[in-house]
Amino acid sequence: MNGPGVIIFYAVAAMTVGAAVLVAVLPNILYSAVALLFAFAGVAGLYVFLSADFLAATQILVYVGGILILILFAVFLSNRISDVKISNPGRFRLPAATICLVLFGVLSYVAVSTPFAVKTPVYHPTTADLGELLMTRYLLPFEVASVLLLAALIGAAFLSRPDRGAPEKDDPQEGKG
Repeated sequence: MNGPGVIIFYAVAAMTVGAAVLVAVLPNILYSAVALLFAFAGVAGLYVFLSADFLAATQILVYVGGILILILFAVFLSNRISDVKISNPGRFRLPAATICLVLFGVLSYVAVSTPFAVKTPVYHPTTADLGELLMTRYLLPFEVASVLLLAALIGAAFLSRPDRGAPEKDDPQEGKG
């Protein structure tokens, strides 16, 4: 990775870390959810730089398209959620900052002092290989997982619907015969 690729990588990495920090420190939960969107998108961007296109697409579909939308629905459907402020007591900020700085220092030292072997990356399409493996060698576990997910979906739909056959408590027709 040379030239503008390095600059873009560091920009995406900085956006990801910055958004993750904002998720933790913003007092409004809605703003934290928007920052979480950028953190998830940044992680997907880092997957693209690692030539893991399937993981990047899965990150967008599952986390941004599923989990984040679920969080936003919970925020919007809750009563008076805009009045709620996240409580972060100030007495824990100094010890937390100290622990974070020490951990950052240790991890930076390990990253700089470790001689990592750098190989020339060989790119080949990961999604095609993954699809071929899922449809040949791992077909049975793939189908078992799909049946389990289908059963969970049907069970969730069954549990979430109201009982239509049971008489209501305030039903005036119940006592008459």
